[in-house]
Amino acid sequence: MSPKQATEHDGRKPNSVGELFFVFTWLGLQGFGGVLPVVQHELVERKRWLTREEFVEDWAVAQVMPGPNIINMALMIGGRAFGLRGAMAALGGILLLPLLLLLSLELLHARFAHYAGVAGALRGTGAVAAGLFAAVGLRLLGALHANPLGRPLAIALGLCCFAAVAVFHWPLLYVLLSLGTFACLLCYRNLKS
Repeated sequence: MSPKQATEHDGRKPNSVGELFFVFTWLGLQGFGGVLPVVQHELVERKRWLTREEFVEDWAVAQVMPGPNIINMALMIGGRAFGLRGAMAALGGILLLPLLLLLSLELLHARFAHYAGVAGALRGTGAVAAGLFAAVGLRLLGALHANPLGRPLAIALGLCCFAAVAVFHWPLLYVLLSLGTFACLLCYRNLKS
């Protein structure tokens, strides 16, 4: 698809409430982690329900609204296409099948939790989640150059937070309130000067 085609669309909208439901069901099943590129590809390039500019505007509004961005986006697109009925279809699509899968996994876990293999698999999943979290942190490390605290102090505060929670097992709420307040005060001082 040419860049011009990707930024223009022919005013298409979902053909039916059912299509809206199935498209958002598909997006909901792919929603582990960052779903933004998948949603943009599906809604702008494949379905052509939105231009890139409309997508960016809708995504910005979805981020400002309370709740998960993709849910807000589903409600806006569904509501625009078919009113309340469309909004509920898109919401149902984004939530229904993932919820059923999650409940099924919980039932399986409750039945087989006592097996050592299941406990090991869950520990492995925890390690994977920690690795994903660390990878995102490392990827965002470059953004610290513009931080008012400066890169060294921001990294030091992050390491202090990690040590307080992971090494000393302090409650996260207390760590965030204390270190977060300290970091906010330092930022305020640096921005003011």
